[in-house]
Amino acid sequence: MEITANALQTVPANQNVLFSETAVAGNYSIVHREGSGLVSMRGLTQQNRARFRVSFGGNIALPADGTAGPISLAIAINGEAIPTTTMTVTPTAVEAFFNVFSAIFLDVPSGCCSQVSVKNISDVDVDV
Repeated sequence: MEITANALQTVPANQNVLFSETAVAGNYSIVHREGSGLVSMRGLTQQNRARFRVSFGGNIALPADGTAGPISLAIAINGEAIPTTTMTVTPTAVEAFFNVFSAIFLDVPSGCCSQVSVKNISDVDVDV
């Protein structure tokens, strides 16, 4: 599944990036409601687990009313940011965009579910 959000959005601290379009539909193992920041991954398999590769790429900046300093996003599983997926940049000016990318493998046990999101883990708002 590929979900996107091409319009600029300001993501408040500790909130999720919202995805507004489904570019490529998934299957019954991946559920997303357009406009939401959460994607549900389901372990619909006869094996012990279902393995998913989750990736995020985007452009981030400080909003016009922000103060120069580091900003970060991270892939989160069930609301918990995964430290190894942290994407940090340090703009020296507002509205100066940087490209970020991260990926992770997610194992979902058979019969279980996990929710994935991209979370603003900064103390300030971030434009995405």
